[in-house]
Amino acid sequence: MATRRAVKNLGLHTVCQSARCPNISECFCSGNATFLILGDHCTRNCAFCAVEHGKPSSPDPEEGKKIVRYIEGAGTRYAVITSVTRDDLEDGGAAHFERVVRDIKNSLPEVGIELLVPDFHGRADLITRIAALPIQVFGHNLETVSSLYPRIRAGAGYERSLELLRTAAAVLPPDRLLKSGIMLGLGESRGDLEVLFDDLAACGVRILTMGQYLRPTRENTTVSRYYHPDEFAELKSLAEAREITTVVAAPYVRSSYLAEEHYLATLRKSV
Repeated sequence: MATRRAVKNLGLHTVCQSARCPNISECFCSGNATFLILGDHCTRNCAFCAVEHGKPSSPDPEEGKKIVRYIEGAGTRYAVITSVTRDDLEDGGAAHFERVVRDIKNSLPEVGIELLVPDFHGRADLITRIAALPIQVFGHNLETVSSLYPRIRAGAGYERSLELLRTAAAVLPPDRLLKSGIMLGLGESRGDLEVLFDDLAACGVRILTMGQYLRPTRENTTVSRYYHPDEFAELKSLAEAREITTVVAAPYVRSSYLAEEHYLATLRKSV
């Protein structure tokens, strides 16, 4: 497959491969890939995630330029970039995010960029720096409800993530959007989800994605339950009632799935 071959030849990583995304064939066939920067080993070990846990490699200073070469070859108009969590780095990798965005914009100023960032341990100075970059969407996923954080997202914090979103919202210009995503089927209750929707709306989140958690490996936590498509539709309506502009909810939805389409749809709704 051309996308897989180009990613490998350039020495890049994608979350599509590292996290075993169920949409990888569809996205790779269309040339879309979500780039995973700062290596492919995470310093945290979330129960839901298939990304390798362990000692990461040093950040690649040429990573942004390699992404530029991929974008030029694939004709990409909108790039989604995420990262592993780098608790080993003093700035959590913030300077590397800045370098990657700068390298892309210097070469391809017309390309849209969506960032999906880790929590940077809640440091407002780092979050503000990233949110001020010339990007279209600033994303940070809550992943699950507050009560499940100790089991599902060890090392992270629900309130820390909400504060991150609030901090970003305070500096984002009106034409740049705040985004988050969650998974269903980890043991959450309806009441938990309604609180989460309220919290995200209060933070200023404009785009929310909801998908079914699918156990990627035997080492990951089991699925608590599978949601029927009708339940996704009902939860979508509940979130939209909180005035979250665009809610994308279906079993195979992931945070970067059809990201450009959802960004453009949100802009149109805002006019």
